Amino acid sequence: MPYPLRSLVPARAVLRADNLRMVGKLTVVAALMFCFGYALVPIYKAVCTALGINVLSRSEQLTSGRGAAAPRTNTQVDLSRTITVEFDANARGVWDFKPAQRSIDVHPGEMATVMYEFKNTQNRTMAAQAIPSYAPMQAMAHFNKVECFCFNEYTMKAGESKRWPVVFYIDPKLPRDVRTITLSYTFFEVGGKVPPAPQAAATAGQTAGRRS
Repeated sequence: MPYPLRSLVPARAVLRADNLRMVGKLTVVAALMFCFGYALVPIYKAVCTALGINVLSRSEQLTSGRGAAAPRTNTQVDLSRTITVEFDANARGVWDFKPAQRSIDVHPGEMATVMYEFKNTQNRTMAAQAIPSYAPMQAMAHFNKVECFCFNEYTMKAGESKRWPVVFYIDPKLPRDVRTITLSYTFFEVGGKVPPAPQAAATAGQTAGRRS
C-alpha cells in the first residue's frame, strides 16, 4: 500500500532543515579557519618576542629599510679548511682579457665573487665568447657557478670595455686532498659572426700595401 502524500511533506521539511544546519556549521568552520589564519602572524610574532627570537622583526627591517641588513651566513660552510682558487685568462686574439685578482682563499660552501675585465683593443666590432676549464679536473664537479659570463656570446665595439662577475662556491664534498683549484677562461672570437673592418681602416691598409 503506498504511503500517503502528506506523510512525505514532513520528511522533506526535516531534510531541508538538516541541510541548512549543515551549511551553517560549514560556514562557521570556514569563518573560524579564516580568522585563525589572519591571526597566525600576530600570534607567531608574540611567540617569537616571548622566546627572544627576532627572525620576523629582522626580515621586516630588511624590507622596510629601517635597519641595516645583517650579513647572511651559510650553515654549510666548512670552516675547518681553506681552498685557494686561482684565476687565469687566455685571449685568442688582439684584446685585453684578465681577472681583477689572481687568487682568493675561500672555505668550502662560502659564496665568493671575482671580476673579469675585457677590452676590445681592435679598431672594429667583434663577437666573442669564453669557455671555462678547471684544474685539477676532479674539482669541476664541485665548482658551482651561480653567475658566469661563460658560454654567452658578446658583441664588443672598437675600444669597448666590460667587467663581468663570476659568483661561485665550492661544494664541501670536495676531496680534502684538493687544496688549490685553478679556474681558467679562454676568450675567443666567434668565427663567421664578426662584422668586416671599417672601410677607412681597410682603405688605409690597402694604401700602405701599395706604398710598400
